[in-house]
Amino acid sequence: MSNHTKERVTMAKVTLENFYSNLIAQHEEREMRKETDFLRLKRTRLGLEDFESLKVIGRGAFGEVRLVQKKDTGHVYAMKILRKADMLEKEQVGHIRAERDILVEADSLWVVKMFYSFQDKMNLYLIMEFLPGGDMMTLLMKKDTLTEEATQFYIAETRAHRTEFYKNLNHSLPSDFSKQTFNNMNSKRKAETWKRNRRQLAFSTVGTPDYIAPEVFMQNGYNKLCDWWSLGVIMYEMLIGYPPFCSETPQETYRKVMNWRETLTFPPEVPISEKAKDLILRFCCEEEHRIGATGVEDIKGNAFFEGRPAAIPIEIKSIDDTSNFDEFPDSDILQPTAAPVVSNHSEVDLKNKDWVFINYTYKRFEGLTARGAIPSYMKTGKR
Repeated sequence: MSNHTKERVTMAKVTLENFYSNLIAQHEEREMRKETDFLRLKRTRLGLEDFESLKVIGRGAFGEVRLVQKKDTGHVYAMKILRKADMLEKEQVGHIRAERDILVEADSLWVVKMFYSFQDKMNLYLIMEFLPGGDMMTLLMKKDTLTEEATQFYIAETRAHRTEFYKNLNHSLPSDFSKQTFNNMNSKRKAETWKRNRRQLAFSTVGTPDYIAPEVFMQNGYNKLCDWWSLGVIMYEMLIGYPPFCSETPQETYRKVMNWRETLTFPPEVPISEKAKDLILRFCCEEEHRIGATGVEDIKGNAFFEGRPAAIPIEIKSIDDTSNFDEFPDSDILQPTAAPVVSNHSEVDLKNKDWVFINYTYKRFEGLTARGAIPSYMKTGKR
């Protein structure tokens, strides 16, 4: 090899070494800068003052959900606000802690993403991804009943992601529900009465057995098949307008559930297809004969799901569109002096028991740094 060739080889080697050395140094510098930003942002105390409240989009027994905008980034979120006094009074601290922990650990497109959680002396706050498509209860209130085409899509979607779906349904009983006499009503009046009471369900903490499988009541042990029973009840409600076992009292509903062989009927004035009836009856039957007992493929292959479009489009006009949610009057839940305190838990009690909410605060780094990103479904106007 000539000296000239050796010099060129040496020069190429030095050039490559310098290039990759600089590349590694730049990468390490970026990582260090990113870590520094992360630590700085982790130390930043996040509070209610960092968000502007735009609109109330949901309200329940323990608090409400608001559409909010983060002041420094302009990002839009759903802020779930829970009153500490109610959490303590109704012994829900464990449940809300579990919800927070699950949302922190969850990494799935099918679970609503939580970006932050924090608290003040009166409330707990969960800052979550805003999904402008709305919720199932509001959809049923607006539509009364769903078409079989829409029911097919939502039941199939729920089959795939039943855990997330069920936890967002409000299976509660309004305090004046017993004033309604379901036994003497035709199906149209039942649907109208159920619709009037549906919104009140969200404000009550009294449970109703409408969606619960018989084996759960028997307390002899049960498994995930009880979910398929509940899905059958929900499917019935989507198509008929009310659950199959609804009654004037929880006790009467319980009796109907336990005697489902006689009480599970279909009103002739609300016709549905034989395929739909068959699937409901295969969901709501003996545990050992229930569809899904040998695997979810049984459900996927059911005739009810044949020949349907893949999705029901939902129109989204803008990133802060709330047209798919109910209208709610504003409240004073964000005003510390006006926040209601349950009689058994005064402000002093809350301060003394505040230790149960230790380590509730959480920040997701991508939520702190990403600016201006708009999900693809919002760009297309559909989800």
